[in-house]
Amino acid sequence: MELLIHRLLEKDEAEKLEAELTKNNGSWEDGKKSAGSYAAKVKNNLQLDQESTKSRYLSEEIINHIENEPLIKSFALPRKMHGLRFSKTIAGQGYGNHVDNTYMSSGRSDLSFTLFLSNPKSYKGGELCIHSLQGSQQIKLDAGEIVIYPSTSLHSVEKVTSGTRLVCVGWIQSYISSDEERNLLFGLEAGAKGLLAKYGQSDELNLIFQTYNNLLRRLGD
Repeated sequence: MELLIHRLLEKDEAEKLEAELTKNNGSWEDGKKSAGSYAAKVKNNLQLDQESTKSRYLSEEIINHIENEPLIKSFALPRKMHGLRFSKTIAGQGYGNHVDNTYMSSGRSDLSFTLFLSNPKSYKGGELCIHSLQGSQQIKLDAGEIVIYPSTSLHSVEKVTSGTRLVCVGWIQSYISSDEERNLLFGLEAGAKGLLAKYGQSDELNLIFQTYNNLLRRLGD
């Protein structure tokens, strides 16, 4: 399983966003409202009303940051970012094992992401756990860092034992639905860009970039 961890926001930007979310407490509602029938049984958190003005403009701000990150664009090949929501998990809350719905009202989920907004020292627990046949990977990032991983993954959020965990979660519909094909393209482009930076342009590199773009045309939807 391939995932990407990357700093999306500077710490001061993340702090401002966190302060905006906690100001006047906002329109928080039961997270079960957006969960499917199975996930609702294991979901215990709060979410900012997606239709609220605050949620809408903060979501647009985060989408703009993602769209301007070349590494994320190369890794995810995003066609559409959708379903963004702000999640608050307080002491005693968490989210059990689940898989994100393949088709949502907002789009197809090929990749899921979690943008951490709280200082990790301000709360205990709350790790994002991504499970695979090889075991589980626990992820708890610094404020402003994002993790992007396949939506096919079984995952959970550990129970928060103290403090408050604030994150933004969302989904990416990629031009390439297959994780394996997307990872191959990412490796090919990364290698080509590395050679370009080290040796400069060449006829051989032109062929590699040509192959990359033609594969993208062939594999994309």
